[in-house]
Amino acid sequence: MKILVTGAAGFIGSHLCERLLEIEKIEVIGIDGFINPALNVTKQRNLKLSLGSPQFEFHQVDLRQADLARLLDGVEVVYHLAAMPGVRTSWGTDFKAYVDHNILATQMLLEAARGCPLKKFIYISTSSVYGEKIGKVTEDSIPTPLSPYGVSKLTGEYLCKVYQASYGIPVVILRYFTLFGPRQREDMAFHRFIKGILEGQPIYIYGDGKQTRDFTFIRDCVEATVAALDAKGVIGETINIGGRERASILEVISILEDLLNKKATLEFLERLKGDPLDTWADISKAKRLINYNPISTLKTGLEQQIKDICDIMSLPR
Repeated sequence: MKILVTGAAGFIGSHLCERLLEIEKIEVIGIDGFINPALNVTKQRNLKLSLGSPQFEFHQVDLRQADLARLLDGVEVVYHLAAMPGVRTSWGTDFKAYVDHNILATQMLLEAARGCPLKKFIYISTSSVYGEKIGKVTEDSIPTPLSPYGVSKLTGEYLCKVYQASYGIPVVILRYFTLFGPRQREDMAFHRFIKGILEGQPIYIYGDGKQTRDFTFIRDCVEATVAALDAKGVIGETINIGGRERASILEVISILEDLLNKKATLEFLERLKGDPLDTWADISKAKRLINYNPISTLKTGLEQQIKDICDIMSLPR
């Protein structure tokens, strides 16, 4: 089976490619545009293991300029992860990049996929489409995104549904909740926290730190994503992928202080616009449809992320 993965050099995409390559008789075509030059070294590091596999073919190309018909030739499953990430940076004139990479690129990929005999087109979305909700969030909750980023990802979902309804593209939508683990981008919270504590630098907390997240370890997320590959009865479904436990930002920092045996210096800033107070995934549908059962605890996941960051910084751990 030949599988196309967009965003293959990213935090999630690189882990997904490696996991798919462990499965017998699977070939992976990876695409990544390296759209943020500041992440080039990180992305090259992310790809190192996959590039060593004869079953992996990589193309560094912007989806909007790619020869999608050629790249999709013989492909049976598409995992569409490529996107411009980040809530904070999606406001103002920067939103144009979100339109280009999260909306336009998705539409172009769907248009190219129209003539392909795909078994599945798996679109990776985000809990940011939900906005502010109380309690566990089910997939039938009305989306009310709080940020332009959330709007762009929700628009991608609607495009998928339109192309499924009109052209029969076998779409599956996975909504990820706050991922963490090795290879997390440097601008993301856990990476900033760990590096700040290690270097004795102040950690900036937006709001009072009591906001909670449904933290999902990368390995659990990838297992769920791979499970969607062969799952029956998932075409047309939207599925939450959440973690095993929720915690507040301050609780996470307390765990990191214990693991690193160092105190954090905290500086509190104004709460960010577009950032919900709490997220909490109802994953009962994922359990039923793809047998999803997250096993990683917050502590064990953080231990692995600390090791990864220490390796990057060439620190003993």
